[in-house]
Amino acid sequence: MRKIAEALYMSCITLWVGGLWAIGYLAAPVLFASLGDRQLAGIVAGKLFALIGWLGLGVAAYLAIFLITRWGGQVFKRAVFWLVILMALMVAASQFGIQPLMAQLKADALPREVMESVLRDRFAAWHGISSILYMVQSLLGLWLVVWSGRGLR
Repeated sequence: MRKIAEALYMSCITLWVGGLWAIGYLAAPVLFASLGDRQLAGIVAGKLFALIGWLGLGVAAYLAIFLITRWGGQVFKRAVFWLVILMALMVAASQFGIQPLMAQLKADALPREVMESVLRDRFAAWHGISSILYMVQSLLGLWLVVWSGRGLR
């Protein structure tokens, strides 16, 4: 059973971090470059970002449980645990804070597109914050991949 839990631990890290990089730095740019409609590209990219966000929350929960089960009270002394928690907090901030705020700005701009409305600057600022948060999370994900073995030793 231990080997299965360890394999799932490594697989979850791979899925989460690989998904972050694949969606953020491959799929989203291709959508904006290939689709003639930036609004449609944004909608599809937004759905992909939301999907990887929910996946990240689920994976972070498993990783935290795995690490707590593995190390007990000593888990709080392990950097890999705090890295998972930090990444989970960043996902939660995006999923439950920034993304709903951006969706509200889009709704408030109707019937116009948000980028054609007076809300353009606010939306652009929050989009920038979201992008920076995603980039930091992606870089922390690489760090998690490098440190993933520390959760097993």
